[in-house]
Amino acid sequence: MSKKSSVYVCQNCGWSALRWVGQCQGCNSWNTLVEEMSEVSKTGKEIKSSEDISDFTVSLSQVDALESSKARLSTFIDEFDRVLGGEEPNRGMVNGAVMLIGGEPGIGKSTLLTQVVVSMLANSKNRDISNNKIAYVCGEENPAQIALRINRLKENNYNQDNMVFISSTNVDSIAKAIKKIKPVVVVVDSIQTLTTFDLAGSAGSVGQVRECAERLTTLAKSLNIPIFLVGHVTKEGTISGPKVLEHIVDSVLELSGDRTGDLRILRAVKNRFGATDEVGVFRMRDFGFESVSNPSEIFLEHSDVGVPGSATVCVMEGTRPLLIEIQGLVVSSQLAMPRRVGRGIMLSRIQVLAAVLEKHCKLPLSNNDIFASVAGGFSVKEPALDLGLAVAITSSLVNKSIKEKTVFIGEIGLLGEIRSVNLLDRRIKEAKRLGFNKVISKKTHSSIKDVLKELGLLK
Repeated sequence: MSKKSSVYVCQNCGWSALRWVGQCQGCNSWNTLVEEMSEVSKTGKEIKSSEDISDFTVSLSQVDALESSKARLSTFIDEFDRVLGGEEPNRGMVNGAVMLIGGEPGIGKSTLLTQVVVSMLANSKNRDISNNKIAYVCGEENPAQIALRINRLKENNYNQDNMVFISSTNVDSIAKAIKKIKPVVVVVDSIQTLTTFDLAGSAGSVGQVRECAERLTTLAKSLNIPIFLVGHVTKEGTISGPKVLEHIVDSVLELSGDRTGDLRILRAVKNRFGATDEVGVFRMRDFGFESVSNPSEIFLEHSDVGVPGSATVCVMEGTRPLLIEIQGLVVSSQLAMPRRVGRGIMLSRIQVLAAVLEKHCKLPLSNNDIFASVAGGFSVKEPALDLGLAVAITSSLVNKSIKEKTVFIGEIGLLGEIRSVNLLDRRIKEAKRLGFNKVISKKTHSSIKDVLKELGLLK
């Protein structure tokens, strides 16, 4: 038999105490002690005699047989499966995986997961899971409120008895219910509302969040059931709770987007079973989320053809090439130090390109404010947008538009040269598929000065 108790452990040095104290006696840090579980065994012999080595050992041949017999579990939402990972057509969740999804309040985390649940139930016959159930842990809402959201999705072609709500915030009671129900998928909304009576902290505290996440993760691995955890975010935009929470889970998904618009982007910040550079694009509708199979059409649908300061670039998000519009605005500055403002573009990139254009193209940008933006609320970090951004800034400065159906692909070095980017052929193929007959890249030009001269933006 073992006796369970809690101790307070310093997160910096590991010093522990039986009760909370403000200052750690080991490293003299303040407010670093967090309540954790501790198991004190009566005798070591009792543990050794009760354990059987066959309970926790497995050979590689047994693992291969197990994995080959079980494919990934699809959510039947293509954009969601793309982010979860896998190769076509076997994309989706890995059995036993724990996935944490975070995002700003009201961005649509609960709506998206509810739609995943309903989609799986509606398509359960296609994967022979019609006799299995899906469990939804109601931590923030009661079943009636969740039912209202389900009715909004306008999907009734499924067995409603297979949707089981667990109305409890005690993680031990939830684990007991999951073991009894044996659902095919579990959704916990949210991890910050769960508690265990073994710890004295309140719901959402560091110790409670970590302990509840560890117990659910152990449950998922032992029963081979995928579990979704909804996580709150802080005012800085990071997931609330200890950083170790993101280390415990298998995948960390981030749902983002402009709350005033209808576009939502799902990214994998961490993914043990897939790439972290894939994105899923959705549109928020009255009935829920709508997958966007061709995001380039959305990012270009409001592009102003023939307006100075607009340029089209092709960037890669995972294995998917996307054509987006870059907008630049250059105006005379009234300040001693001109402003450089970017939306969806890193400020350092704008500053570097402004310096390159002034040095190698003799453009008078030091006395002008520069504003740059990625249309559609998209955020781009890869260097392939350099060429398009430089052209957009120059176009706005000289007040001359760019020819239609022209796309720019390339990185610009500090010497003004155009550098090649990865997967260039795939980007060019996507641009031509969407009707862009002129592609400017490293293959066609060697420097930004040559590009601006050919476009008539530089004398």
